[in-house]
Amino acid sequence: MKEEKFLTLGIETSCDETAIAVLADGRTVLSNVISSQIDIFKKYGGVVPEIASRHHLENINGVLDEALTEAGVTLDDIDLIGVTDGPGLVGALLMGVSTAKALAFAKDIPLVGAHHLMSHISANYIEYPELEPPFMALITSGGHTEIVRVDDYCHCEVLGGTRDDAVGEACDKVARVLGLGYPGGPKIDKIATEGNPEAIHFKRVYLEKDSFDFSFSGLKTSVLNYVNQEKQAGREINRADVAASFQEAVMDVVADKALQAVKQTGMKKLVMAGGVAANSRLRTKLSELCRRRGIDLYRPRPGLCTDNGAMVACAAYYKYKSGQTGSLEMDASPSMPL
Repeated sequence: MKEEKFLTLGIETSCDETAIAVLADGRTVLSNVISSQIDIFKKYGGVVPEIASRHHLENINGVLDEALTEAGVTLDDIDLIGVTDGPGLVGALLMGVSTAKALAFAKDIPLVGAHHLMSHISANYIEYPELEPPFMALITSGGHTEIVRVDDYCHCEVLGGTRDDAVGEACDKVARVLGLGYPGGPKIDKIATEGNPEAIHFKRVYLEKDSFDFSFSGLKTSVLNYVNQEKQAGREINRADVAASFQEAVMDVVADKALQAVKQTGMKKLVMAGGVAANSRLRTKLSELCRRRGIDLYRPRPGLCTDNGAMVACAAYYKYKSGQTGSLEMDASPSMPL
């Protein structure tokens, strides 16, 4: 008799993607449906929380139906529901949490809340079936830049984080200054391939000795000052060179600190996570540095770096297997600590 697989439904609505997936046994993706609002927010230059919440409400039932159909299952087949309960935009989070609670109540299915950043880390378990903790994780996204020591599937220690702008925020702001549009990260990454990363020297900020924290607000201001000075002098601005030089300054610091953390803790594995983990320069730089130093680098495909339901289902699965469950009293936590 064939052994039945354990099916987890993962729901992600922390920002502007309405995403639902079905996973078998925590790592095998049966479906991973994402409805993005990027085109909606291009005209605003960023996410408008109230509008994002409204579109989650409009989209979530259709995304759910598509995810179940693609997986070839019904709600009656689902063994566990996982949902992002923080951090994120509170209204957006509530759309996912409310849906998960309703489904769990209606079908009497266990419910687990998944931390958004642990979910990003968990995307690597899907990409690499052989990967197991412990390892070091570098989380880079629109709202987060953190170095995290992951000791097991449900426990971690934050070694450092950003003191001001996250990498993604800095990219969005610089892209706006350069007139590249939204979302800034992919725009910077694309145009930087046409520029010279050594054309303009922007200062690398490492903070105190042995600190794993980050600060990118000064770098962002340096780019703004450079652009304004060039305009005032009547000189043409090479946007590709500015983007490439800015990106190199960011990625130098991010990569150096991640490898410093790996070395200091004696770990042999480094995991990339978050939307900016899809950045081509960061992926290339870390690959080269890790290869030279004998460190195993794990990096999810770009589609698993950005927000998705599969990563949430994976994180929820391991949380449930460790004995942790949620309840129908669950609430959204927009500033939930890791």
